[in-house]
Amino acid sequence: MGKVETQLERMLAVLKWALAEMDQRYRLLESARARDLDSFNRKQERRKQVTLPRIVVLVDELADLMMSAPDQTEHAVVRLAQMARAVGIHLVVATQRPSTDVVTGLIKANFPSRIAFSVASSIDSRVILDVNGAESLLGRGDMLFLNPEVGTPQRAQGVLLKDQEIDSVIEYWQKKQAVKPAEAPPWEGMVQDESEGGDDLVQMAVELVTKAQRASASLLQRRLRIGFPRAARLLDQLEEMGIVGPPLGGGKDREVLVDPPEEDDPDSENSEE
Repeated sequence: MGKVETQLERMLAVLKWALAEMDQRYRLLESARARDLDSFNRKQERRKQVTLPRIVVLVDELADLMMSAPDQTEHAVVRLAQMARAVGIHLVVATQRPSTDVVTGLIKANFPSRIAFSVASSIDSRVILDVNGAESLLGRGDMLFLNPEVGTPQRAQGVLLKDQEIDSVIEYWQKKQAVKPAEAPPWEGMVQDESEGGDDLVQMAVELVTKAQRASASLLQRRLRIGFPRAARLLDQLEEMGIVGPPLGGGKDREVLVDPPEEDDPDSENSEE
């Protein structure tokens, strides 16, 4: 349906599109009085109408999204995990950092099927599987698979796939896909245009740094609840506007070139009266 997305805004746009597609499919199922995607497609085939394909959303590194946009990511991942399966949208999530700030309790609760490869400690194993064991795996595809129907992790061996084999599988999927490739991915319209709705954020950033008399990406992230890439771009915009100076290096705050706003003096107002 589209190429692999690596930029934060575009990755979030994919999740946002998947949520919108899920809601749209639920409306279609409701109008067709179907309880799931298979039932809906059978009815569509009998009526000789268009069926809906299954969609798989793969997140290769959840930690990257959770570090940059934790609230948006957790909300989207949890909603998709809770509801999307019935309408044929499936979510596969992976991370090399199985910590509680990445795999939150809410996210983990909505992924009953889990796989753990070799991890560094029993704490990491419990984050993934709720039990110890993954810290003792041998590596090279040695894994523990948690099947919700079984309840206890089962040991398994992953196979080694060469690049040529991966390319063959991808080529096969591309030939069998039920959706014709479009010129632009369907989530293109979900990508946030910085020119739309950005003015308010820039103005908030100006007010924040002039009042605080310090400017840093971490300050903008914390106070404006945005990710690091957006905060860094805001700082560049403020530099172009002459609000802040250039980066100083070494993690130091940028110099604010504008004086703080003057507060109204109630005594002066009374004297004028």
